[in-house]
Amino acid sequence: MDRREFFSLKRKANAPSSKNYAGLRQIYSDLTQQAGTLTAQQAAHLLKRTMFGATKADIDYFTGKTVVAAVNELLNVPTSLPAPPVKNYDNTDIEAGDPDLTVAQGSTWVNTVSKGVVSNFQRGKSMKCWWLGQMINQDRSVREKMTLFWANHWTAEINVIERPTFAYSYSQLLRGSALGNFKKMVKDVTLNIAMLRYLNGYLNSKNAPDENYARELQELFTLGKENTPNYTEDDVKAAARLLTGYKIDMDTEIISFKPEDHDTTSKTFSSFYNGTVIAGRSGATAGDAEIDDLINMIFSKTTEVSEFIVKKFYRWFVYYTIEPDTYTKVIKPLAQLFVNSNWEIKPVISALLNSEHFFDPLSQGCLIKSPLDMIVGMAREFNIKFPDATDYVNQYNMWDYLQDQSAKMQQDICDPPNVAGWPSYYQIPMFYETWINHDTIPRREKLIDQLIMTGYMRNNLSLIIDPVKFTEQFPNAGEPNQLISDVLDVLYRVPISVASKATIKQQILLTGQTDDTYWTNAWTIYQQNPTNPTAYNPVFTRLQTFYKYLMNLAEYQLA
Repeated sequence: MDRREFFSLKRKANAPSSKNYAGLRQIYSDLTQQAGTLTAQQAAHLLKRTMFGATKADIDYFTGKTVVAAVNELLNVPTSLPAPPVKNYDNTDIEAGDPDLTVAQGSTWVNTVSKGVVSNFQRGKSMKCWWLGQMINQDRSVREKMTLFWANHWTAEINVIERPTFAYSYSQLLRGSALGNFKKMVKDVTLNIAMLRYLNGYLNSKNAPDENYARELQELFTLGKENTPNYTEDDVKAAARLLTGYKIDMDTEIISFKPEDHDTTSKTFSSFYNGTVIAGRSGATAGDAEIDDLINMIFSKTTEVSEFIVKKFYRWFVYYTIEPDTYTKVIKPLAQLFVNSNWEIKPVISALLNSEHFFDPLSQGCLIKSPLDMIVGMAREFNIKFPDATDYVNQYNMWDYLQDQSAKMQQDICDPPNVAGWPSYYQIPMFYETWINHDTIPRREKLIDQLIMTGYMRNNLSLIIDPVKFTEQFPNAGEPNQLISDVLDVLYRVPISVASKATIKQQILLTGQTDDTYWTNAWTIYQQNPTNPTAYNPVFTRLQTFYKYLMNLAEYQLA
């Protein structure tokens, strides 16, 4: 596979059609347990797929562990949820009487209802900054990567729901359910205030049924639209009638069920659902009971639901095309495991990440990094220093800058472009290749150049990569060949040629010389005199150029 095709910015003449895009890798491995202990390269692969980036410290930590032990640790997500976002903004232009005025800076705003335009705009920015901060400060687990997965699956645009308090509660629901029970998650999301607001559930009444959520529940969230046969328009209408009666009090941000607004008649579904009739109910528990019946009916389509969700897991963690052999050997058995596990997510992800298929060489280095993968991964791998929580204003300012860069590269936290999520996760046949275009690749390069060269300055603070500090973690940094190899093991997931390494060494580390000691001596002198500018500057300049060059190659954009 020629991975440089991803950066050619045009399709080959024989590119696969939207109806037949399988078979590109010709991969035949299956779910057999990967044997042995993790090499550094395998650890990097596992970490870059399950976290945002892979630091050298994390790679070292997992290298030598058995695959089972490593995967178990990554799937052992914390039970406690992170502290909420804080008010990092001041009261400038906030309307008189807005309750947000009473929230002290540095305290959280999530428990105070505000209807103000300015305050909710500021809260939305705070929410996005906070979420990016969770990614940067993630622990050694898959939780943050899975939270973003679910945020793309169960989309809710903050610009539509308008209340960042809703977005916060929603993100915490997804974070807490990241490896939980999918069937339970369906109900939890259905009745979450953000989803009720986003897809008009709060407007859905017996006299004016709204079909938005009823349609997306089936088409985008559980069944998919590729099944033949599939649910019908009448099924959408019946489900919409069933979901009537839920309201949001925007003054208190409290959800209630109004029996008088609920359609109490029985709902009949198509032959796809075997003609199921869900009995209409009345009273305070009518909505809850009928939703349970609706979810049970949808999940009776075990093959359709399980395969649809497992395919999404696969495309998130492994690759975006699913060849016939992969469908038979990986997707179908994982789907059956999903059903047999009573819709528990964790066993399915565990089986996938433990498999020979996941560690197959053809599954490695073949995904294009999303903007968040690239930006957050760069910040983590280079251990870029951010202000700590006591300096929350500047901490959020720096998070805001990176979040804004991600948004400009077409991945805006809390604001996917539509209910289907970001196109790179579903758009056949290009999928992740759509992250790279004439607008986004220059933005990636510009951000890389800024962070490695001049840094981002705000309030007399700098967000910048320290190339010398990063290099000091490699034990044989004074030996140029070993340094290049060790650095590439962290930053790259695809190899580069011996000739390319030799060129990088001579032109950058040796500044045109041919003797390796030219770098070795410079590094040794620096280590002996780390505070001496005469010793420091030659090393700093070469390393700065070295990392800038590596990050501007196409290989850096692959995970």
